Amino acid sequence: MNKKLTLALLAALTLLAACKEKKQTQDIIAPKVEAPKPSGPIRMQPYDTTSDVQWLGKAYKVQVVRTANDSLPMVKDETGQTFVDNRIAVIVRRADGSVAISKTFTKAYFERHIDAHYREMGILEGLVFDKVDGNFLQFAASVCLPQTDEYIPLEVKIDNFGNVSVERDSELDTNGTGEHDDDNDDV
Repeated sequence: MNKKLTLALLAALTLLAACKEKKQTQDIIAPKVEAPKPSGPIRMQPYDTTSDVQWLGKAYKVQVVRTANDSLPMVKDETGQTFVDNRIAVIVRRADGSVAISKTFTKAYFERHIDAHYREMGILEGLVFDKVDGNFLQFAASVCLPQTDEYIPLEVKIDNFGNVSVERDSELDTNGTGEHDDDNDDV
């Protein structure tokens, strides 16, 4: 009988131990997340586009070529990641293929139109042909903070003598057609 009593006592103690409430803690154990280490310099993809235009009564081809350029100063973002800045060439060719106008742009060309933050951390993202406006070829350009959607829009005009004018563009293309969305100012 001693044996039965011992077994019953052992079983009761086991049940009591199993039913005992476990101590809850507020500690959360999570692995430490490290910020990614900057990799080598990041380059934008090159592009080369050509548009056929009628300008001053004649046919022209307007070519825009963007290339990342290692000879330009590189920029760093707040994580230390470096980015290669771009050089963009605009070549206007006559119908016979001869070059009428050739201009090359870097971020430095637009420095007086951008603030110090964009001068230090921005790159020349793009320049695209927009339209013919009288004796001007009009382009949209942008200086951006790399890998963000933050940029300064610029309007570049080149006249038939090759003179260039630049202004900050206050109108944004929001309808995706390349035309300014003047009809939906309240959107």
